[in-house]
Amino acid sequence: MSEVKPIVVALAGNPNAGKTSLFNRLTGLRAHVGNYPGVTVEQKWGQFEHKGRTIKVVDLPGTYSLNSYSLDERVARDFIINERPDLVVDVVDSSNLERNLYLTLQFLELGLPAIVTLNMMDMAEAKGLNINLKKLEQGLGVTAVPIVATQGKGVEVLLDRIIEVASEPEAQWKPIKISYGHDIDEAIKQIQSRVESSTLPLDRMPARWLTLKYLESDPAVEKLISAEAPALSASAAPIKTRLAGHLRTTLDDDLDGVMTDRRYGFLSGLNRQAVTRVRRDKREISDAIDRVLLNRLIAPFFFLAVVYGLYQFTFWASEPAVGWLESFFEFLGETTENNMADGPLKNLILEGLIGGVGGVLGFAPLIAFMFMGISILEDSGYMARVAFILDRIFRAFGLHGNSVMALVVGGGIAGGCAIPGVMATRTLRDPKERIATILVTPFMTCGAKLPVFLMLVAAFFSENQALVMMGLTSFAWLIALVSAKLLRTFLLPGEPAPFVLELPPYRMPTVSGVLLHAWERTWSYIKKAGTIIVAVTIVIWLMMTFPSLPEDRQAAFDERAAAVEALIAAEPEGSAALAALEEEKTAVKLEADSATLRNSLAGRLGSALEPLSRLIGFDWRTNIALVGGFAAKEVVLSTLGTSYAMSSDAGAASQPDDDSATPAEEEEDEEDALIRSLGAKLASDPAWSPLAAVSLMVFVLIYAPCFVTIVVIGKEIGAKWAVFSLLASTVYAYLICLVIFQGGQALGLA
Repeated sequence: MSEVKPIVVALAGNPNAGKTSLFNRLTGLRAHVGNYPGVTVEQKWGQFEHKGRTIKVVDLPGTYSLNSYSLDERVARDFIINERPDLVVDVVDSSNLERNLYLTLQFLELGLPAIVTLNMMDMAEAKGLNINLKKLEQGLGVTAVPIVATQGKGVEVLLDRIIEVASEPEAQWKPIKISYGHDIDEAIKQIQSRVESSTLPLDRMPARWLTLKYLESDPAVEKLISAEAPALSASAAPIKTRLAGHLRTTLDDDLDGVMTDRRYGFLSGLNRQAVTRVRRDKREISDAIDRVLLNRLIAPFFFLAVVYGLYQFTFWASEPAVGWLESFFEFLGETTENNMADGPLKNLILEGLIGGVGGVLGFAPLIAFMFMGISILEDSGYMARVAFILDRIFRAFGLHGNSVMALVVGGGIAGGCAIPGVMATRTLRDPKERIATILVTPFMTCGAKLPVFLMLVAAFFSENQALVMMGLTSFAWLIALVSAKLLRTFLLPGEPAPFVLELPPYRMPTVSGVLLHAWERTWSYIKKAGTIIVAVTIVIWLMMTFPSLPEDRQAAFDERAAAVEALIAAEPEGSAALAALEEEKTAVKLEADSATLRNSLAGRLGSALEPLSRLIGFDWRTNIALVGGFAAKEVVLSTLGTSYAMSSDAGAASQPDDDSATPAEEEEDEEDALIRSLGAKLASDPAWSPLAAVSLMVFVLIYAPCFVTIVVIGKEIGAKWAVFSLLASTVYAYLICLVIFQGGQALGLA
C-alpha cells in the first residue's frame, strides 16, 4: 500500500489580513524557516497531522496581487506555478472583503483550488456586516470558512475543509472566467487561441491566464512569450495595440487599468449580493482613534511617547531577570575558578565563554521584553500607522513611505534585525529607492547592537537609561535619513514614487500571540549566541591568547612577582607595608596580563589601529571587539567581556579604593573585581568616559553591517553595493565619531 502524500497548502493573503496569526495557530512552535529556491526571501513552513492526514503549510509573502512587479509578488506567484500546491488557503479580512478578494480572484483566474478563509469575523460583526457564505461561495465557486485566527475560532473546521477539498477527485486547476467587457473579451478570445497553439508551457500556466497577463503587460509573461514563442508575440502584438488604442480613445484609460476596474466591478457586484450591513450608523472605532493618533500635531509626539514608553517598560520589566542571570554567570565563574585546574581550557571557559558569551546571554531578558513590546505594537495595528506618520518626512529625504517599514523591521524602534529589514524592501518598486533604503537600513538599532548599547547606557547613564536609548534611536533615524538624502542626491537621483498604504484596523493583541512572537525572536537571539557567537568568541579568544609572551619577558614578570611574594611573606600581619605590597602584586599581575594580550595576534591588530582609534576614544582592546563585530554585532560585547576578563588597566588597579582596608578586605575586593559586570569595569576604567561611551555607541550603530547582512545585501542588489555598504559605512562612522569625540573634548565633556 503506497504512503499517502502530505497535503501541501499555500497560505496566502494581503498584508494585515491575519495570515501570520493563522500560520502560528496552525503550526505553533513547529515552524521551519529557510529560503525560497534562488532568492533570499524567507520561506516559513510547518507540518502537522489532522485526522490521519499530514498537512504541510507554506506561508507565502503577503501580497495584494499576483503581478510580477515586486519581489514578494514574484516569489508568491513562482511558488504557486512551479510547485503547484494542492490548494491555496487565502486569508481575507472579512471587514474589508471587496478589497481583499482581489487577490482571491487572481488565484481563481490562475485556476488553483482554493479555500477563502474569512478571518476577523468578530470585527466584521462589530462593523455591522452580515456575510452570506452561500452566496459568496456561489459567486466565487469555492469553499468559504469563517474564522477568528487570534482566538482559534473556526480553525478546526478549516482543517476539515482542507482535507475535503484536497481529497476531491475533481480538485484540479479550473480557471474562473469573468467578463471584461465585449472589446477585451474578444481580444482575449483571439489571443488565447494563439496561445493554445503555441509552444508555451501550458501544463503549468493556463492559456487564458497567460493571455490576461500579456494584456496587462506583465513583465515576466512578456519576457516568456518573447523568448519561447516569438511568432505568438508577433501575431498578438497588433491585437493588443489596437485594443489599447481603442480603450484610450473611448475610456481615456490604459488597458491594465480597465482590466483592474472590471475585476473590482465583479467583486463589487458580488459584495452587494453577499454582504449586508445591519447597522449603518455605527462609528468605526479605528477611524475614531485615527482621528486623534494621526492628527498632524499629535501624531509625532505620540510616536515619541510610544518609543520612550517601550524603553521604560523594557528596563523596568527586565531588571530582576537580568540580575538573576548576572548572579548565575558569577556563580559559574566562581565554580569554574575553584574547581578546574589552571590551564588553557580553564582560561577559555572563564575568559571566552563565561566572560564573553555569558555577557551576551545576560541581556536575553532585555531582548525578550523589548520584542514583547514590539509585538504588541505590531499586533495592535499601530506599527502600520508609523509608516503613515513618517511618510511626509521620508519623501523630503528622497525615500518612500513604505521604506519606513523596512527601517522599523531593521530596528527603527529597536530590537529588529537588518536582514529582514533589507528583505522588506522587496515591496518597493522603484529600484533606486530600494537600493537607498537597503543601504541605510543597517543604521538602525537592531537587536544585535542592543546588548552593547544597553550595557554602555547602564554603565555610564544609569539615571537616564530610557532617555539616552530614545536619543540614540532618534539619532539612528536622523543618520539614516540624511544618508538616504545624500545617496538620492549624488548616487541615486530621481523622484520618489507615489505612496499608497492600507491601514489595518486596531486590534487587541492576544497574550499567546505576543508571547509567541517574543519567544521566536528571543530564541533566535539565544541560538545566535550559542552558535555563531560561541564560534567567533573562541576564534577571537585564541587570537587574544596566542602567541604568548617571549620567554625573557615572561621570566621578567615572574621574577618581579616572586620578589613581591617574598617581601609579602617577610612582612608581619597588619603591617602598613603589607597593603602596599598586595597592591603591587596585583599591579604586576595586571601588567603581565596586559602585556600578554597586547603581544597576541588580536592585541597586535588592535594596537596597530590605535593611532586612528584614539582620535575617537577607543583603545586597542575596543578595537579588538570592533573587528570581531564584523562577524556579528553581539560579538562586540562578548569580546569586550573577554578582553577585560583577560586584562584590566593596571594603573586603575594600583590605586586603593579605601586607605583603611585590611589585607583581607583587599583580597576580597580583588575577588569581587574578577566577577564584576563588564559595565562596572568600563565605568571604573580611567580610559573610559561618558563621551567615549557615546562615541562607541554611535560607531557600533553606523559601522559595517554584520557579515550575514553584507551577504544578503549582495544577493539583493549586487556585490558592488555590498562592498560599498561595508567600506562606506565604516568610514562614515569614523568621521561622525571623530566630530563627536573631538568636539566633545574641545567643549570639556571628556
